[in-house]
Amino acid sequence: MGVICAWLVVTTLACGAASQSDSTNWDAQRRHMVDEQLRGRDIRSPRVLDVMRAVPRHLFVPEPERAGAYHDTPLPIGFDQTISQPYVVAFMTQALEVELDHRVLEIGTGSGYQAAVLSGLARKVYTIEIIAPLAERARETLTRLGYRNVEVRTGNGYLGWPEHAPYDRIIVTAAPDEVPPALLQQLNVGGIMAIPVGTVNQELRILRRTDAGTEILRTLPVRFVPMVGKPRG
Repeated sequence: MGVICAWLVVTTLACGAASQSDSTNWDAQRRHMVDEQLRGRDIRSPRVLDVMRAVPRHLFVPEPERAGAYHDTPLPIGFDQTISQPYVVAFMTQALEVELDHRVLEIGTGSGYQAAVLSGLARKVYTIEIIAPLAERARETLTRLGYRNVEVRTGNGYLGWPEHAPYDRIIVTAAPDEVPPALLQQLNVGGIMAIPVGTVNQELRILRRTDAGTEILRTLPVRFVPMVGKPRG
């Protein structure tokens, strides 16, 4: 598998310029996204495919970028941040194996799209965004669209959200240079974390916390925006 790009801001759309009529036929575009970009590759979980088919990605994308909302590409959302390409969201979500009774922590709310996807799979989603305007915008979007089991917090993801720990699953959508210890401590024994790690050369790690430590289940090369806010010392 090649490098998955979750951050690259492009100036041309990978699938070509959409006509105005095509860009507003959101349901058809979303079905095509699932059938061609996700199921056509290695996304096999029926629950993940169903939720990706249901969540309106275009409503989490700034209006000037909406014509490309269902193309398999990241898009800018402001503040030098992006919404990850749909395949990345689906791949990481599938790797987490989220169950209905799970409590999930997301680090890096961004647009709120990943939290909305997780909302349809888990009992409760806690999501943290360090950039206050993004956190507020995501909170407003999620509330307006009725995602009632998602709680958004403005804060430093390196510290996690200890008040609600431990979590059954943790997903990180920006790349630290190493796995933050606080996040491992807040993950349930037996729980799974999906996290990109590295600076120039990054890899997505799927980790499971065990009684003996941490087990790496899978890795693959990726490129994410760097995770900011690392505590000193």
